[in-house]
Amino acid sequence: MSRQEVFLGRQPILEREGGLFAYELLFRTGFVNSSNVTNDLHATASVISHTFGQMGAAKVLGHHKGFINVSADLLHSDLVEFLPREQIVLELLETVTASPEVIGRCRQLKANGFSLALDDFAYDESFDELLDLVDYVKIDLLAHQREELPAIVDTLKRWPATLLAEKVDSRDQAEYCRLLGFELFQGYYFARPDVLSTRRPDPTARLLMRLLGHILDDSESTEIFDTIKQDAALTYNLLRLVNSAAVGLRKPVDTISSAVLVLGRRQLQRWVQLLLYSKQPGVDYPTPLTELAAMRGKTMELLAQRISPNDEFADKAFMTGTLSLLDAVLSQPMSDLVTEINLADDVADALLHRRGTLGGLLHLVTCIESHDRGAAERAIASLPSLTLSDVTEAELEAISWVVALGERRS
Repeated sequence: MSRQEVFLGRQPILEREGGLFAYELLFRTGFVNSSNVTNDLHATASVISHTFGQMGAAKVLGHHKGFINVSADLLHSDLVEFLPREQIVLELLETVTASPEVIGRCRQLKANGFSLALDDFAYDESFDELLDLVDYVKIDLLAHQREELPAIVDTLKRWPATLLAEKVDSRDQAEYCRLLGFELFQGYYFARPDVLSTRRPDPTARLLMRLLGHILDDSESTEIFDTIKQDAALTYNLLRLVNSAAVGLRKPVDTISSAVLVLGRRQLQRWVQLLLYSKQPGVDYPTPLTELAAMRGKTMELLAQRISPNDEFADKAFMTGTLSLLDAVLSQPMSDLVTEINLADDVADALLHRRGTLGGLLHLVTCIESHDRGAAERAIASLPSLTLSDVTEAELEAISWVVALGERRS
């Protein structure tokens, strides 16, 4: 089993205030037999080894923690000893029993500096000794009735472990869990806010939409300059970006026109697309939505380059991925947004109907996000010249790019 035969996903774990606390790293093989524990362990061991051995924790996680699912076999294996203990949380799957051997191994790992979590936890007295050791307890909201949660939280208050609500799928669930005392949150709701929300879009987001329209329409430079000047924060962020160490200029740039000239319209367009997601009031970069949009765009761009050497096609793939969540940010139907910024027909068709090669790529990345292995494999088979190894390589490269992007902007 090699790295080329797995999917790697990251699901954000948020703090009470909405800040990014950690990622759960999700490993999926392309053809593993789920009934064969040896194959399952070998697949997980292989991908962990490749991910942290070749890329390094910093490229996968940045400065955040990483939760990794651990079976009983993996818990007792030597592999976990090679993981970065100051950054990795070993998440014991619900199939792991609180046997004397497991408790002894957890004591050893804690003594060696590891953090531990219990996944999909349902209280049983046999876990009392293990609860003395773990740092986090994850409660699956889908596995419990709403009225059961207060008693569960009350029971777990006997231990110092931090409570994490997972599979949070609505704003109502999130607020209820906050009131009960949960400190960490994980679920699809946080990666994609409710599109039907009645919140009013941030005025800066509307300005960014207008700026993006000018760029796509190849408008005069003066129109672009004038639009940027309308927002002081936008001007500041542009100058900060251009003068960052990543650009490597010898002399600082202090005018909008010079900044746009240095960036070029292609990079300016990409910056605006991602900035649309990070202009949520009161939330610092990176937001889960920003990272998800960036991950989609970069993964699709890399896969498009494997399908065709045409730079324009790769640029369209990046645009399709990054704009695919815009309806969630602006609380508008995607059809209205597509019309507003006058997108190319193939990009619009991909965003609205998932048609064409761009639509196929967008469908593929959404299947990977939802960890639907079968649908992802079918999507790969429907695309020209793509293999599972191409997808894995693109995922890993995109993760590294997104982490670096966050470090530059923070």
